[in-house]
Amino acid sequence: MKRKHWLALAGVLVLAVAATAGVYIYNRYVPAPGRWALFQELHTDRALFEQYALQPGMHCGDAPFAFPTRGVILGLWQQSYRFGHTHTGLDIFSGTQPGVTPIYAAYPGYLSRLEDWRSTVIIRIPSDPLQPGRQIWTYYTHLANVDGESFVSEEFPPGTHEVYVEAGTFLGYMGNYSGDVSAPTGLHLHFSIVKDDGEGDFLNETRINNTYDPSPYFNMNLYHPNNPNEVPTCEDVVTFEEWDLVGSNE
Repeated sequence: MKRKHWLALAGVLVLAVAATAGVYIYNRYVPAPGRWALFQELHTDRALFEQYALQPGMHCGDAPFAFPTRGVILGLWQQSYRFGHTHTGLDIFSGTQPGVTPIYAAYPGYLSRLEDWRSTVIIRIPSDPLQPGRQIWTYYTHLANVDGESFVSEEFPPGTHEVYVEAGTFLGYMGNYSGDVSAPTGLHLHFSIVKDDGEGDFLNETRINNTYDPSPYFNMNLYHPNNPNEVPTCEDVVTFEEWDLVGSNE
C-alpha cells in the first residue's frame, strides 16, 4: 500500500510540474494573439499608434460616456490574460511614460478615494444614463508609479469622500503601479464600471460578475468574446466635449 501511495503521489507531482511548465512556456513563448500582437509596435511606431489612439473627451455617436484619456484600448471586458483570470474592464495604453498622460472623469458623479488607495479613485453615478435610477460606479486605477508614488490629482487626497466632479475633471496621470512594488504592471489606465451593492456602496471590482460591459457606455465593441482580435475604434460620428484639458506631463 505504501508503495502504491508514493507512486500516486509522485504521479500527481509530475502532473503538477508539467502543468506549471506548460503555463510558463505558453505565457513566455506563444505569440500574443489578435490586438496584443501590436503591443510592441504601438510603442515604437507612432503612426500606427495614432491610427488607433482615442482622444480625451471623445464621444462615439450617442455614447453617454466620453473617453477618459489618450490611448489605445488593448484589454477588453471579459478578456483573459492568463489562466484563471477574467478582465473586469478596459486597459488603455498611452505608449508614453508613467506620470505623463492625463486621465479625466468620463461622466459626472461623486468621487471617493479610500485612505489606502495610492493609485485609484472611484466615482459614484447616482443614475445610470442607460438605466435611469440604477446607481453605478466608475473605477480608475494604476495612477501611480512602480514604487506607489501617487499620480492622483492633489485635489483628491487619500480619504476624499463624495466630492462632486464634472465630466472632464482632471483625475491624475497614467502610471504602472500594480499594488505590489515587486511586480509592476505595464503602463496603462484600467477603467471599469462597477455594480452597486444595493446599499449605496460598490462591489468588489476584481470580480467579473460585479462589473458591467462598457460597450454601450462608449458605443464601441468592448466585449472580448464578440471582439477577440480587433483594436476597438469608433465606427460612428465622433464629437468632442469642450473639456479644459491639461498639458501632458512631458
